Amino acid sequence: MRWTPNQVTALRVAVGFAAVSLFGRGPWTNLAAVGLTVAAIALDALDGHLARRKNLATPVGAQIDILGDRMIENVYFTYFAVVGMVSLWLPVFFFARGAATDFLRGLAMRAGHSGWGANAMLETWWGRALVASRWSRGLYAAMKCLCFCYLGLELALTRGPLALLGGMTADLHALVRGGAHVLTWMTAAFCLLRALPVLAEGWRFVSGVGQVRGVKRIAQGALRYCAGECGSTCARMRKSSGRSLAQSHWA
Repeated sequence: MRWTPNQVTALRVAVGFAAVSLFGRGPWTNLAAVGLTVAAIALDALDGHLARRKNLATPVGAQIDILGDRMIENVYFTYFAVVGMVSLWLPVFFFARGAATDFLRGLAMRAGHSGWGANAMLETWWGRALVASRWSRGLYAAMKCLCFCYLGLELALTRGPLALLGGMTADLHALVRGGAHVLTWMTAAFCLLRALPVLAEGWRFVSGVGQVRGVKRIAQGALRYCAGECGSTCARMRKSSGRSLAQSHWA
C-alpha cells in the first residue's frame, strides 16, 4: 500500500486523539500517550515530506494538513485546560487564531492564490519566512511537541495519587509548574507571531470581497435599469406601431 499525504494526515489525527484519550488514566498510560504524541508530530513532518518528494502537493492537501494541525493542537490544549494544567484562555486563543487565519486563507484561495509558489497569498519576504519557511514550520512543530510532552510527563510524574514522583517538594513542584507556563505561553507567542503576516496581508482579500459585491450590486442595478428601459421602449414601439396600423386602416 502506498500512503498518500492526506492518509498520513488522517493517521496523525487519529494518533493524536488516541494519545489524548490515554492521558489521565494512570502514570504508565500517560507515558504511552507521550510516546504517541511524539509519533503524531513525526507524522506531521512525514506528510509534508511525502507531498514534496512525490510531487503530490495541492492546495486542497495543504488545507487538509492545516485542518489536521488545528484538530491536534485544539484537542491537546483543551484537554490540559480542562484538567487545570493550562489556562482556559489558551485553547480559546488557539481556536480564535486558527479561525481567523483559515478564514483569510479561504478568501485567498477563492481569489486564486495558494499557500506557496509564485501565486502565494503572502507577498512579503518576512511573511513567507515566518509562515512558509521550513525553519519556521519545524520550530513551531518542535515547540508544540515539547509543550505537549512536557505537560504529559508532568501529568505522569507529579499529578494524582499514582504519580511516579509523588514525593516532590513544594518548591520543586512550583518550578515544574512554572516551566509548564513558560513553555505553553512561549508556544502561544510564536503561534501569534506566525499569524501576523497572514492577518496583515490577508485583509486585502476581505476588502476585495466587498468591492466585488459592490460591483455585482452596481451591475445588477444597471441590468435592471436596462431591462426597464428596454421594456419601456418596446411598449412605446408597440403603441406607435398600433397607431400607425390604425391610421393606415382608416386611410
